[in-house]
Amino acid sequence: MTKLKFKRLMRKKWLYPALYLSVAALVLVGVFWYQQSGKEVENQLANQSETEVQDEFTTQDSGEDSVPVMEQNENLQMPVVDEEAASIVTKFYDYNASQEDQESALVLYNNKYYQSEGVDITREDGEAFEVTAALSGTVTEVKEDPLYGNVIEITHDEDISTVYASLADIKVQAGSEVTQGDVLGSAGQNSFGQASGVHVHFELRNDGQPVNPESFFGQPSSKIGEEVKEEAEAEKEAEVPSAEDDSTPAEDSTEEPEVSDEPNDEELNTDEDPADNTEGEQTPDEDSASSISSTQT
Repeated sequence: MTKLKFKRLMRKKWLYPALYLSVAALVLVGVFWYQQSGKEVENQLANQSETEVQDEFTTQDSGEDSVPVMEQNENLQMPVVDEEAASIVTKFYDYNASQEDQESALVLYNNKYYQSEGVDITREDGEAFEVTAALSGTVTEVKEDPLYGNVIEITHDEDISTVYASLADIKVQAGSEVTQGDVLGSAGQNSFGQASGVHVHFELRNDGQPVNPESFFGQPSSKIGEEVKEEAEAEKEAEVPSAEDDSTPAEDSTEEPEVSDEPNDEELNTDEDPADNTEGEQTPDEDSASSISSTQT
């Protein structure tokens, strides 16, 4: 009876389609279950990784203020927006520079030549332009000078300061913090550098002493103090006399100077006017008017 029922069941037309559908359903259920299991495992791993990273940062956070590992050391920039359109018409007077550079570092004022302690920067087209901060720092002085026009002084780290003169207008105030590239004002004209036209007079100082800005454009600000110290040490070593150079008078020298009874030409010329003596006249080296901090009126 059982065999007969099985044979009758096998003869049914709906049997094989039902078997196929059942098998297909089982396969689909298996594939779906496998995909869901893979996604759950992936999400668990991702959540576990994020939790471990957060725990690591939480463990390392001691609640104290974070200190930067390395202080930002900015490179000195030319105090203009477009450096390609700017040009230096008056250089910094450097005793070690060539004669041509030294001549271009002299400023004629009141029929006298003075050594420039900064650089005059203009545009090639002669138009006015915006003056920007060469380094980040604090504005320590804003004033109007009779020779240099509007002047801004900014102090920076490591005893470095920058001065911007011959400004037509000023957009900052004393005590304000500025970031490198911030606009300080616009270039103008002044009485001392009339030959430069519309320009900005820019000075770079280390511990109050002017240094050549052209030597440090594009260089880290820390390099300014280092090179100045090296130059100062080299000058000190050069000034120390050696024992071999010390000259002593000869002990055996007993020769006495000859005495002439006849007066020389200088003694005969007694009518010379003392007013014509120009040895006491000050030169630009002795009292330079190119420094804004010691302006000559």
